[in-house]
Amino acid sequence: MSLRSRSIHFARTALAKELQLSSTPASSVQRAWQQSLVQNNRNTSMASSFSVDFSSFRSFSTKPEDAAAEEEPKDASTETAEEASAENSETDKVAELEQQVKDLKDNLLRSLAEQENTRRIAKRDVEQARSFAISSFAKSLLETSDNLSRALDAVPEELRHDHDHHPVLATLYEGITMTDDGLTKAFSKNGLEKFGAPGEKFDPNRHEALFEYPDPNGEAGNIGQVMKKGFMLNSRVLRPAEVGVIKAP
Repeated sequence: MSLRSRSIHFARTALAKELQLSSTPASSVQRAWQQSLVQNNRNTSMASSFSVDFSSFRSFSTKPEDAAAEEEPKDASTETAEEASAENSETDKVAELEQQVKDLKDNLLRSLAEQENTRRIAKRDVEQARSFAISSFAKSLLETSDNLSRALDAVPEELRHDHDHHPVLATLYEGITMTDDGLTKAFSKNGLEKFGAPGEKFDPNRHEALFEYPDPNGEAGNIGQVMKKGFMLNSRVLRPAEVGVIKAP
């Protein structure tokens, strides 16, 4: 049954129900008939407006077999090219990672070497600072040692131990000698030692030649006279010895 026939049937049924009601006036029946006709027209127009042409729609299948059938087969050469590209990409990535590992290892070895050098230099600096911390203090005492040596040399040898005729001078000489020995022991205890004596081979790294003179009793190139003693602090020359060197006749 069409939509229009249904609307007419619905209107007739509604009109029959209205006529069966005895208590309903004639004007009400007429109004009900008019409303059913208006409703019938509206339903007819709506049915005509909702008529759809389904011929323009394309039917799609939800079956996976149909979807697979519609897909185009891939070319074998394309798959081979993609596999080769993937292999090349993996090879390049592995090479890149190996290069990164190599660079990191090289940087690590360099860092360890730098740390070892820094540690060795710091250790050497600490040792030198400990060994030569008294350099300035020792230099200030060198003149005192030189003055004591000059005082001892000023006393004639025949009077140094003459307690009978020159007891005061002999006692003074002994006191200066004891003072010089005590200072020398203090120097030696702190790594400071005297050097430079007649007969030693001249060494320009340890001696400072003030003059040369011929001496038939000495060997050329040796030290003949010592004007001022030299001092070494922990095997380092603190002050060179001032000497006179014998030259060949």
